Amino acid sequence: MTNIVPPSIAASTAPSTDDFYRHLQNELQGIRDAGLYKSERIITGPQGAIVTTNDGREVLNLCANNYLGLSSHPKVVEAAHEALRTHGYGLSSVRFICGTQDIHKALEQRLARFLGTEDTILYAAAFDANGGLFEPLLGEQDAIISDELNHASIIDGIRLCKAKRFRYKHNDMADLEVQLTAARAAGARHVMVFTDGVFSMDGTIAQLDKIREITNRFGALLAIDECHASGFMGKTGRGTHEYRGVFGKVDIITGTLGKALGGASGGFTTGRKEVIELLRQRSRPYLFSNTVAPSIVGASIAVLDLLEGSTALRDKLEANTTYFREAIQQAGFQIKPGTHPIVPVMLFDAVKAQQLSARLLELGVYAVGFFYPVVPKEQARVRVQISAVHEREHLEKAVAAFAQAGRELGLVK
Repeated sequence: MTNIVPPSIAASTAPSTDDFYRHLQNELQGIRDAGLYKSERIITGPQGAIVTTNDGREVLNLCANNYLGLSSHPKVVEAAHEALRTHGYGLSSVRFICGTQDIHKALEQRLARFLGTEDTILYAAAFDANGGLFEPLLGEQDAIISDELNHASIIDGIRLCKAKRFRYKHNDMADLEVQLTAARAAGARHVMVFTDGVFSMDGTIAQLDKIREITNRFGALLAIDECHASGFMGKTGRGTHEYRGVFGKVDIITGTLGKALGGASGGFTTGRKEVIELLRQRSRPYLFSNTVAPSIVGASIAVLDLLEGSTALRDKLEANTTYFREAIQQAGFQIKPGTHPIVPVMLFDAVKAQQLSARLLELGVYAVGFFYPVVPKEQARVRVQISAVHEREHLEKAVAAFAQAGRELGLVK
């Protein structure tokens, strides 16, 4: 005879959803105890060299992706206002239904011209551009070869694809050849090598000239993420492919409107017209996400007008970066070598990185500590990002604050 548990008893012994919330509380406490908890600092105005925090303090901003200082540039802001007046606040639709305006097509063509490609497709975010890239283009018979330090959006996009996956050691051309050989030995039909143009945590610049030569020998496609390069890398700011001398020779480029190109939101993929056409038909983030807002599109067109008209901003950014890299090392800090405006000041210990970041903020300098899982364990750092909006006195103040905080915390002599 089957024993039937009375409902009152069953209810008293059944698992409770409270267990789930206690589990989350324990997870969060563990993050705090390990010194890895990330707090959001609130600013109350626009991005710039100086920002205002919610306690009313004005602090020097060294942690925005505002490489060219365009996120609050008067011409960019006015272009956003004008697009609001002429094209409205939003489209309330995806692109293929009734969400495509003339300015969306204009921006797509302008980006293609700026980056040396045939056509461009806009996404709500750069994360979506990478998330929607691989699955429509590659299948079980194909292979993707990815740098081991590629951005999380690239990793997630590759996971959605059924292609065989290979990973090569960071910026290691010998290992890239090993993985290409393995992919071809496995019988891959089409092979795509994908790398960040610039790696966001280290400021490492991919060796695209060498990668292009290697991929040509293996008959492989080359695709890059240019989020931390478009607008300022290379002599005219076209990106890593211009910087490495392979402009017009990269098959697919993904990028963002949310960093140097205005600093708002929105992403894109650009390349051969047949690639972009297929993405319009099958890329899920494009098909199922609302259209990029008209104000962002109008402002982004104004950004391209500025960049095509003059290299003054990227030239100033380059000079600022050179100065800060030299000065921070003279102050006794170790940084990742390179030429990019991402300048990782290495502390290696997560707690020290948080302590330095907190003391810098007390001294009026806003720079954030990065640690696991954002960077590998024992590779904690304070990541500084230089901007064209910084003046020399801003950078001198920053170095002085680093030196003072470093001495107080026993990090430098």
